[in-house]
Amino acid sequence: MNVLQIRHEMRNGKTIFDLPLRVTFYARVSTDKDEQINSLENQVQYYTQFIQEKPNWTYVQGYVDEGISGTSTKKRDSFNRMIADAKAGRFDFIITKEISRFSRSTLDSIQYTQELLEHDVGVLFQNDNINTLDSDSEFRLVVMAGVAQDEVRKLSERLKFGFRQAIKNGHVLGNDKLWGYDKKDCVLTINEEEAQVVRRIFHLYANQQMGIRRISQLLYDEGFTSRKGNAFNVLTIRHILCNPKYKGWYCANKSQTVDYRSKRKIFLDESEWVTYPDPSVPAIVSEELWNRANALYKRRSRQMRQHQSAAEFHNRYPYSGKIICEEHGTSFHRQVLKSAKGAKEVWQCRVYRNQGRAACSAPQLKTAELDQIMADVFNRLTQNKQAVIDAVVTVLQAVPDEYDYAQDLRRIADDLSSIQAKKDRLLEMSIEGVISTAEFKQRNDGFNEQLRTLEEKRTSLQAEAERGRRTAEQLEEIRSALEQELTFQNGINSTLVTTILDKIVVKKGSTKGVLRLDICLKFGGPWEAVFDRETPSFRCTPSLQCAPPDAGCAPQGYSVPPNLPGRSVPDTPSPPPPSADGERTRLPRTGAE
Repeated sequence: MNVLQIRHEMRNGKTIFDLPLRVTFYARVSTDKDEQINSLENQVQYYTQFIQEKPNWTYVQGYVDEGISGTSTKKRDSFNRMIADAKAGRFDFIITKEISRFSRSTLDSIQYTQELLEHDVGVLFQNDNINTLDSDSEFRLVVMAGVAQDEVRKLSERLKFGFRQAIKNGHVLGNDKLWGYDKKDCVLTINEEEAQVVRRIFHLYANQQMGIRRISQLLYDEGFTSRKGNAFNVLTIRHILCNPKYKGWYCANKSQTVDYRSKRKIFLDESEWVTYPDPSVPAIVSEELWNRANALYKRRSRQMRQHQSAAEFHNRYPYSGKIICEEHGTSFHRQVLKSAKGAKEVWQCRVYRNQGRAACSAPQLKTAELDQIMADVFNRLTQNKQAVIDAVVTVLQAVPDEYDYAQDLRRIADDLSSIQAKKDRLLEMSIEGVISTAEFKQRNDGFNEQLRTLEEKRTSLQAEAERGRRTAEQLEEIRSALEQELTFQNGINSTLVTTILDKIVVKKGSTKGVLRLDICLKFGGPWEAVFDRETPSFRCTPSLQCAPPDAGCAPQGYSVPPNLPGRSVPDTPSPPPPSADGERTRLPRTGAE
């Protein structure tokens, strides 16, 4: 039966119990305590019997969620499965105890009941006496669900109040596994074995100014490991350095819950933290050492952010900040022009962009044209491509593996030998009657388990080391990729431009039809490019208008004689070979002209 038919029958005097419906139930408890589990069992028994006693109803297996909060439906597997089954038409009616069992969110309650009605499924909230098949049920549902939602808000406020009272009473809240401390009944005591690691971290960072990754490796080399026997995680060391508890201070209000329904948190700025010296928190390092370490940490963090921000800005596009207008000394800015033929990336002088063509005569440059010019420059620079490729491969072969697996493998081998020696000694003690057979078996089994774990770790490390070695096949693949890259058949690599190009100066004589550019690289002397858009063609030659160079200013095959400061002339019989039609290289016409 659909909803309209059911409501018609109910208006004619029938009750929900008189209608032939397929009925199921939903039950949930919010904790997994014994009394709650018993309550859940009672709910299941009650609803099963309640439905089966109705002669006009057909019982459908119920849906049960244990130990799940009603605030959200995201993790309630049975509830979500029930909704899916309802949409599949497997039952007509759901019985549940109350709105708070269904959901404590007004939004969820209304959304799901409306969704169920759209699929001709009603819900009876028994304790609240709301049947969604009644025409006036939605108004009552809004009111009752709002009350349930307010209960969650009040519970959240009560928990916050309880936290504040616990703090006032000297109870330390937060992480129960804080490195360097033992915590019992909300009281911290120093764990000396772990505390020496904390002191070592602060000393290495603040006094010796080591980096965090270096500290992690050094601690591992010195035999200090995490509770799982691994090297200290970089994030763990950062948390240790920044936690005020290590200097004996209480720290709270690092984050706040934005929405008690979704439990979404935001981390607050350090200026909003609540920190103060707390006698209930024993200090592991001095306040002075902690402050110095954190001042250094903040300074390094600022420098890292500035470096990343600058690199991100300048490297977003390979020509960003590198095209200069000779007329005004200002940089060119990127612009994307859209037309019926598609989008075209161009570069325009900042003065032209701000004040128009009357203020600057420099033409706009197309990225596609710049790529063609740069490809020709790089091609001329790499006349001996094989020498470049051989040099790169040689460097790769000489670079050691990033991780020293040999050291770890030696350490495991030492541990295996040590445990085997302990097993031999244990056997001698058993033979001599020093220990009982039961004790021998227990301790021997323990040693065997340690041996098995170490063997597994060694096997894993050996496999990882094997994967990390550069094989001859890998080097051949690298060689082939380099050969392909240096032909520039697929255009210019933007990373290559970013790495090698220093700047491009747009000369004053440039026009819309002919571009005149000085191309300065980060090594070697400048190149002069004349690009004729009418043909289209360009010629690219080493420039004779170089600024006073340093020792490495001239391009390959060129030097600066002492009688011509600032000028470069060839020290070989001829400059790099021109293209087939002389110094002019013809380009295919493109739709972006």
